[in-house]
Amino acid sequence: MVGGPFYTVNLGRKDSLVSTQSSVEGHMPLANMTMDEIIKKFESKNFTVQELVALTGAHTLGFAHCKEFAYRLFRYSKTVPTDPAYNPKYAEALKKLCHNYEKDPAMSAFNDVMTPSKFDNLYYQNLEKGMGLLESDNALFQNPKTRPFVQLYAKNQIAFFNDFARAIEKLSLNGVKTGNQGEVRRKCDAFNSINT
Repeated sequence: MVGGPFYTVNLGRKDSLVSTQSSVEGHMPLANMTMDEIIKKFESKNFTVQELVALTGAHTLGFAHCKEFAYRLFRYSKTVPTDPAYNPKYAEALKKLCHNYEKDPAMSAFNDVMTPSKFDNLYYQNLEKGMGLLESDNALFQNPKTRPFVQLYAKNQIAFFNDFARAIEKLSLNGVKTGNQGEVRRKCDAFNSINT
């Protein structure tokens, strides 16, 4: 439906019997982390910098709530209200979109403004133009460890698709639960023991 690479999805993976926000905290990178912090987080799970950049390409789809990046638009620093890393026209459009985000917390923007419903490499091309929505997106292009991979994927969609497929397959095998640590759910969004 949205395009993108083909990759194998192993069936029968067990999901946790516990699902809480607190059990996730500390394991996921946050939008305002430095790229070095994000790299360390991925390395702790045995992912390379290249795999990190390839997996972040999933931001070609989806959206983020304005509250997650509004500080970059309205209160970046005491002297500069808007993050200078933003493309100026992009920043102005985001300011208009998110002007009322404090009263309407559902306000959001697409991660990839150019092709929001297509899995492609425009996300990386946007980063080169200062159109990274989240601070972590922008940091991918700014950091010398990750920039070469952003540039590669911006130019070569096939390389991105191939590397994303390998990295997402690797991710699907990370932390697999065995025995009574989890269950294969009949519905992915509900525990088997809870009747819906």
